[in-house]
Order: sequence, then C-alpha cells, then structure tokens
Amino acid sequence: MKSIHDFRTPLGRVRGLGSAKDGTGTFWRQRLTAVANVPLLLFFVGLLISLNGATYDEVRAALASPLVAVVLILVILSAFVHMAIGMKEIIEDYAHDEGVKVALVIANIFFVTVVGAACVFSILKLAFGG
Repeated sequence: MKSIHDFRTPLGRVRGLGSAKDGTGTFWRQRLTAVANVPLLLFFVGLLISLNGATYDEVRAALASPLVAVVLILVILSAFVHMAIGMKEIIEDYAHDEGVKVALVIANIFFVTVVGAACVFSILKLAFGG
C-alpha cells in the first residue's frame, strides 16, 4: 500500500530502497549491534566490577579464560562496528564539504580498524599467556 508521503518509485518500493539507493542494511546493522551490545556490555561491566581491586595476576587469569576472552572480543567487535556505523552517519549528515566528508569517513574506518585490532590483539595475547 502506497503512503501519501512515499515518494519512491514503484521499483524502489519493491526493492526497499530509499532515495540514497542504499536500502535498510545500515539501519538494521546499527540496530542489531545495539541489541547485541546490551548483554555484551553488561557482561563487560560485571567483569570490571568483579575484578575491582584484583591483582594483575588475578586479572590476567580471568582474561585467560576462553569464555571471557571470546566474549570480550565480541564486545569489541560489536561496539566498534556500532561506533563506526554511527560515526559514518554523523559525518555524512554534518560534513557538507565532499572532500572533508570523504577524508573523515576514511579516517573513521582506519581508526576503528586500528584500535579494534589492537584491542583484539591485547586480549588474545593475554588469553594465550603472551
């Protein structure tokens, strides 16, 4: 059923594409990571609370647990994907100069990739006793 405010072409409505011809993929990835972040970040905060006042060796032993290491890597991946999508949307909405917009989107991708990889590497190093 066509809404009075739906300005898409019939083909666009069938494909589910908006004016940007991008569809709803980014929207759903953002929502999916938001939902995934709730239990993951609750686990992370619970882990931080449980390790409050612990010695270095106790923290290292906790992070060496396969379950903890895997969940922490999932926290990083989900949070960083969520952040990257959100920042890209903000950049596209508020950066008006096309050159600046492209540079900021590229910087966003590099930042998320480098910092995320460093975080995952750190967890893996602790998990494998390096």
